[in-house]
Amino acid sequence: MPPPTARFFAILDRFVPALSFVALILIWEAACRLFAIPSFLLPAPSAILAAGLAIAWPLWLAHLWATLRVALMGYVLAIAVSIPLAVALANSRFLSRTLYPILVVVQSTPVVAVAPIIVTTLGASDIPRVLITFMITFFPIVVSTVTGLLATPEELVELSRSLNAGRAREMLHIRLPFAVPYIFSALKIATTLSVVGAVVAEFVAAEHGLGFFIMFSTSFFKIPQAFAGLAVLVTLSLVLFRLCAVVQRRFAPWSLPKSEQ
Repeated sequence: MPPPTARFFAILDRFVPALSFVALILIWEAACRLFAIPSFLLPAPSAILAAGLAIAWPLWLAHLWATLRVALMGYVLAIAVSIPLAVALANSRFLSRTLYPILVVVQSTPVVAVAPIIVTTLGASDIPRVLITFMITFFPIVVSTVTGLLATPEELVELSRSLNAGRAREMLHIRLPFAVPYIFSALKIATTLSVVGAVVAEFVAAEHGLGFFIMFSTSFFKIPQAFAGLAVLVTLSLVLFRLCAVVQRRFAPWSLPKSEQ
């Protein structure tokens, strides 16, 4: 059994992130009160909390659901397209040399600049918002999956070939399992990017959603209310990120680092 001091520091280490966050909030609150910072410049956490509580819960839920719906649809679409595309790129040198530069060009195009064109072309429905979310989300999944597939140790590949395994079995039983940690790393990043994509789309054209709520609040100089919307948005991103980590721990615990197993 470890000594009491070691156990104390072990427990303290688990709560360090939460304690750091609480300390940051307290410093923020103290600075706003001490220097009398106007709320339209930087509202205190207490003012943000009050502004958030002043909004009716049904309205919060309506905005939250609007953003979450678009983020999830774009996220699922990105997964459905990116992983098969990554498999194709890893299997074919020709596709890799022809499609990969195009993907880089698409990813290099500022989505904020393209979003108004997409909305004008496809209308103000969910379709352009999902497409914008997809454009922001899919590229990291493709890159990480291809990296994981190609990083498979050559001795494992040679072993499968010595057993007369075809390309399909090599991909399914050797390369894809080895790439699972890379895929989940990309999926975790993509969860936050999907929320970013949904908010960008709402900035362009939307009548509901947390992005619309923040833009509406700032246009009327309700800065504490806008910060409250931002806090809900950050919470949504963190919850989605955590859910992805839970899925990995539940269905692929062997893909986690040893320190997290």
